[in-house]
This record gives sequence, C-alpha cells and structure tokens, in this order.
Amino acid sequence: MAIATVNPTTGTTEREFEPHTAAEVDRRIGLAQDAFDALRTTSFVHRAQWLRAAADLLDAEAAATARTIVIEMGKPLAQAEAEIHKSAKGLRFYADHAEGFLADEPLDDPAAVGASRAWTRYEPLGVVLAVMPWNFPVWQALRFAAPALAAGNTGLLKHASNVPQTALYLDDLFRRAGFPQGAFQALLIGSDAVEAVIDDPRVKAVTLTGSEPAGRAVAAAAGARIKKTVLELGGSDPFIVLPSADLDAAVDTAVTARTINNGQSCIAAKRFIVHTDVYDEFARRFTDAVAALTVGDPLDPATDVGPLATESGRSDLAELVDDAVAKGAEVLTGGGAPDRAGWFYTPTVLAGLGDDARIVQEEAFGPVAALYRAEDADDAARIANQTAFGLSSSVWTTDPDEEARFVRTLDAGAVFVNGMTVSFPELPFGGVKHSGYGRELAAAGIREFTNLKTVWRG
Repeated sequence: MAIATVNPTTGTTEREFEPHTAAEVDRRIGLAQDAFDALRTTSFVHRAQWLRAAADLLDAEAAATARTIVIEMGKPLAQAEAEIHKSAKGLRFYADHAEGFLADEPLDDPAAVGASRAWTRYEPLGVVLAVMPWNFPVWQALRFAAPALAAGNTGLLKHASNVPQTALYLDDLFRRAGFPQGAFQALLIGSDAVEAVIDDPRVKAVTLTGSEPAGRAVAAAAGARIKKTVLELGGSDPFIVLPSADLDAAVDTAVTARTINNGQSCIAAKRFIVHTDVYDEFARRFTDAVAALTVGDPLDPATDVGPLATESGRSDLAELVDDAVAKGAEVLTGGGAPDRAGWFYTPTVLAGLGDDARIVQEEAFGPVAALYRAEDADDAARIANQTAFGLSSSVWTTDPDEEARFVRTLDAGAVFVNGMTVSFPELPFGGVKHSGYGRELAAAGIREFTNLKTVWRG
C-alpha cells in the first residue's frame, strides 16, 4: 500500500512518501532503545513537564494541524480541532496522575507472608510498538503515547498509511517538547513490515487499534514471541431506546452518535434497537434528522458529514448496504453515493433487516444506521448481544430497574446510560469478545505496559 495523503474530498493525491527502509527501521528501533535507557531513569516530574509542553504545542498548533487531518482523512474541521484539544487534555491528565497511578503499593500485613515489609511496584517495559488507525489520527496515537511515555516507556508509531503527515507531526512533537531523542518515533512502513518490527527483541510489547483481521495478525505475531498485546478492534455498538426514555434527547443524540467522524468510529452507535411502543415515532424523527444533514466539504463550517476516508472504505460500506437491500431491508433515507468527486456516501437509515444480512454481524464503518424493532426489554438485550463485537453500548431509560438490568446484561466494555459513548482520559476504554482485550486510558491504561514487580523483604 502506498504511503500517501489522498484527499478524500477530491480523490486527489496531495503528497507521497517513501517508506522507511529496513535499515532505517532498525536505526529507529535502536534510537528507541537508547531513549528508553535514558527515559526510565528520569523522574515523573520531568516526564510530566515534557507532557505538558507537548500539550501546549498541540493547543497552539491546533488550527493548522486540524487542516492537515481534514485533508488526510476527511472529518469536519471543527471535529478535527476538538480532537486535538482532547489529545492535549489527555497529555495533561497523565502529567497530573501518572505518579499516583504507578506508586508503590505496600502489603498491609507483611507478616502474613513472613516478611518485615512487602510491596509491589510498576516498572516500564521498554520499547512499545503502536499500530494505529486513521479515523482519530491524533487522539488514537496520543491516548497510547501519553501513558506509555509517562510510565517511562518509549514508543514506535506505525500509523495508517493514509495519514503520513499526521504521523510525522507526532514524530516531531515529543522531541520539540523536550523528550530524549528517539522517545517517540513514526515508522513509515506498510502493514507487511509490521511483523518484522514485532520480531525485533528490542520491542517488548504491541498495541493495536484497528480491524479484527489486523488484530488477529498482530496478536499471533506477538504471541509467537511471548510479547504483551493490547487490542482495540471493531465495534457494532447498540443504542437501545426504551419507552421511558426522553425521546427528544435520544433522537438528537442518536444522530450525532451515528454520524460523528463521518460515521467512522469504532464506538459509534451503529444498531438502533427501539422498543416497539416508541419505535414508529423514533424511526420517523431519526430518519428525518439524518436526511436533513448537510453532506459536503469538511473544511466548510456548514458541513455535518464529510467523505469517507478511502475509496475502498466507501466500497465496503456500499456492499453492506446493497447486501441488506437485496435481502429485504428497507431504505428509509439515503442508500447510495452522491454524484460528486471524492469518497462521499449519503447518510443512510435501514430498517427491516433480516438475520442473514451481513450488516447484522459486520461493522458498518460509515454513516449507515440499522434500525431494529424490539418487542420488549428481553428482546432488546438479545438483539444487542447477538453480534460478535462488544466494545460499548448506549441505553436510554429513566427506569432505575431497567438501567440496572442493561448495565448487568450487556456484553460490552462500557455502558452509557442516557448518553452516547465517548472516550475520556479518566475512564478505562476497551472491549470484550471480538472487540479486543486490554484497556486504554485511566489507571488501567498506564499499567498495561508495565511490569508489576513484587518485592519481599525479610
């Protein structure tokens, strides 16, 4: 695959980059190892200062960086700027909390293990490879980089091949912030070169956010070498609306939850499961709101939904919709690509899906919503859990018993009640089933790539 910026709004190749050679990759791994030897001996205070400096740079350069993101992957400009400021917040969060999250933990009763003192400590692992996607090209990378660097690890970023300018910006960001040379570097390589990096003994662990097939490949390669992995893979998140819900809020949020980032988010709501008592009204209002969205140039402030990031991504989405229609689904709005340059797809709502439709089990990565009518709460839970994915979920109810029931029964890494799923630095993030394993963010995220060492003193 070419490493290039192809503007999804026009389909035009803006810039191309030569992939790093095997020798250059080897050199960069060596720099990362040398940087680890230096970084692990620095204090939390010093690392926090560098993280805050990186956050300040992000905020100061947000306007220019956001335009680069838009040109590379097509999200609306305001959303790109918000992503950058959120990333700066994530850096500051770990600057403030890393030392506390990784503080030594003494055993309350060391005599129980025959010791005068016993405790556990967290120590960094070393060089960590991050294989990251294009859909949130700054946030996805920095929600790995912030905790990894704060813990004393160093990072190698294999970014998606269609966002090379963003990758190179991040490559330079931490150096400018004061981190040792090589502490965080981009590798301009294709997916076919990832296994060789994992194979390198200097690389101690791998994290990947991406597709299920990519996760399987990386996990297999790392497992063969007994290396830790964290995987955040696809999602087909349910958005469940029950009769007691505030329907105005549910409809408004549902539109945002399905079309944010042009519908290209693992944690976007994709399956709208609505109790039969409110289904007709929800379907009408939701469909009208989706149909009213403005599709256009993501640099235009009036645009609600821009293009998909790649031509292949649009083709994959169109195939899912066409398959559903061929198997009896009804198109309530949208259902095709507009006649214009770029990789646009009209926001779409499908209903009456049969169980044999691919979209019932596969992730729709774009502005396509699937509506399901649930006969009761049991039926809603059954539909929600019928996919192989389990990333997040959203439940709309004002009944405390219903809330408790769905919090308990949904197979997901998170349940958001009366709100859309959002990732926060303060909360652990990750999934179950085919959505992956391990956690990012919060205390759990910084501890993933550390050695939990037990110390016993007689």
